[in-house]
Amino acid sequence: MEPSFFLETEMSTDHRDSIADIANAYLNGVYQGDTATLATLFDPHAQVYGENNGQAYHKTIAAYLEGVAARQSPLQLGEPYGMQILSVDSLDSIATVKLHSPMLGMNYHLYLTLRRLDGKWSIVNKTFVNSPKL
Repeated sequence: MEPSFFLETEMSTDHRDSIADIANAYLNGVYQGDTATLATLFDPHAQVYGENNGQAYHKTIAAYLEGVAARQSPLQLGEPYGMQILSVDSLDSIATVKLHSPMLGMNYHLYLTLRRLDGKWSIVNKTFVNSPKL
């Protein structure tokens, strides 16, 4: 799915497509509970921060992936796929992607921060909030 909004800041088509591919792979991996794919998208030192129903959340990427592996995926639960990329912003070797991920009875809005190192993009940080109001 093509994001509805790209901030054009010297972002080449190749970079835009690569970033969107990673974001879509992330959404598909979360929807399917595919931790093997998700692990390839994240930097091994990535962190996950957020707020879920008013409770602060922080995990390493390893702990986050363990949690994904331990739960039933939205696909297994028969939930419709409603996830989408909302926007992408990139400058040189950094990027931010805003996503909406309604699943598991939650209404997640999140940001992925990516960096390009040695020609490869990876997710270095994920922040999210479960916001029933949005």
